[in-house]
Amino acid sequence: MDWIRSLFPGGRPEYTSLPEDELSAGQRRVFREHEHKRKLRLLIVAMFVTILAILGLLFIQATDGSNGRPRRLRKCDTPDLGFQCDANISHSWGQYSPYFAVPSEIDPAIPQDCELTFAQVLSRHGARDPTLGKSVQYIYLVNRIQENAERYGSGFEFLKTYKFGLGADQLTLFGERQMVNSGLQFYNRYQSLASKSVPFVRASDQNRVVVSAKNWTQGYNTALKKDESSNLPHKPLPILEISEAKGLNNTLSHGLCDAFEKGGKYSEVGDSAQATYLATFVPPINARINANLPGVNLTNEDLISLMDLCPFNTVASPTGVLSPFCDLFTEEEWKLYDYYESLGKYYGYGPGNPLGPTQGVGWVNELIARLTRRPVEDHTTTNSTLDESPETFPLDRELYADFSHDNDMMGILGALGVYNGVKPLTNNTRQEPEDAGGFSAAWTVPFAARIYVEKMVCGGTKGNGEELVRILVNGRVVKPHNCEADDFGRCKLDQFVEGLEFARKGGKWGECWA
Repeated sequence: MDWIRSLFPGGRPEYTSLPEDELSAGQRRVFREHEHKRKLRLLIVAMFVTILAILGLLFIQATDGSNGRPRRLRKCDTPDLGFQCDANISHSWGQYSPYFAVPSEIDPAIPQDCELTFAQVLSRHGARDPTLGKSVQYIYLVNRIQENAERYGSGFEFLKTYKFGLGADQLTLFGERQMVNSGLQFYNRYQSLASKSVPFVRASDQNRVVVSAKNWTQGYNTALKKDESSNLPHKPLPILEISEAKGLNNTLSHGLCDAFEKGGKYSEVGDSAQATYLATFVPPINARINANLPGVNLTNEDLISLMDLCPFNTVASPTGVLSPFCDLFTEEEWKLYDYYESLGKYYGYGPGNPLGPTQGVGWVNELIARLTRRPVEDHTTTNSTLDESPETFPLDRELYADFSHDNDMMGILGALGVYNGVKPLTNNTRQEPEDAGGFSAAWTVPFAARIYVEKMVCGGTKGNGEELVRILVNGRVVKPHNCEADDFGRCKLDQFVEGLEFARKGGKWGECWA
């Protein structure tokens, strides 16, 4: 297995997927072999599930033994609350957590005396398989455990016969369902607008993002069909796909800023913060795990990979059945893992990176254009050809939906200044999300994450048309730090736009080639 080890000389590979033509022959071979075996297993499982379904129909009258009603499987993921099963750990998987409604100190409901005039959602794609590079790494780890373990401790026995069954990069069935639920939630929340307005939808063109957008529109249209108050036609919503090809401007996918993308001090900030924290929290956990897997000698980096297999195997289940990998670790250990992933996002792509928020400036300037119905003013990542055309960047809609990735959303949140008032995260002691201004990877960019920007006129402001704006991150109302927010977390539109000075002035775009 030494040849597989050589594929990753620096420990964990980069988060982003490796293009097929950039993989080594060894990487392609190991994954092709795995995919062949995986597809055979899936075929067998599909046949087995079909048989079970038929048997289930025969025994549909099975009851709970008390009231004669049919048994019901637990429902973990709902449109309003997201994923709520095993919340004590599933809400602590960093960016690999399934979306869940985050606790909010301010009531997220639309105030009763308000009338909505605008709503924008920026969404991460739904739950997916690991990236290709990560899948190869996990295959290696599992093989190494099975080849070297002298015995398996209590609770670890399943590893002896575990078969790696994950794919690479694609949306899972669970992730598709998440996005359907997200579309349902958006329609229901903004029904007063959705019943009479057609949303403009864009997606960065990576497959899992486009499929997520399509599933979102499916959920949205399902809600529309049930809305008897709407006279809108029931037809598929068009989706504008924006290319992620190298060198092309795309506000939903970073890649243009050389200093941020090509190594050096800016790209190493997140890795450095994680490495420091890794050395503080992993050794005690690793000692326990290695004691249960004598002969394997897992490294600190191996332990993180082993923990990764918990969320990835869970979201590979159509209903989110908890993977046995999850039980290898305690609730407290999962919180430490979440903080480790949070450091990577905060310092790698968010406000902790000197150039992180600059990557989100283009999208924020597009948001300003939509809020004010004025042409986009930007010289960073916007595509002027698209943004200057009313066909590809209309300014007269009341509803907008954009689909992207977690790292891009981190830059956008940084450009919005959502966490400006938060002290930088420490890299040696875990902070609770509540003590970090509501920031953690799980609270901010989980699978199917969603940022809502909503505009409304309320009470006494209806007469003069003064509009108020507020931001919700996964259901949590976030009070802006760059404008004077009221008790509902809202700022006047002109003050909100004025407070986005960082984005309006192009962030630190000039440093991208310094």
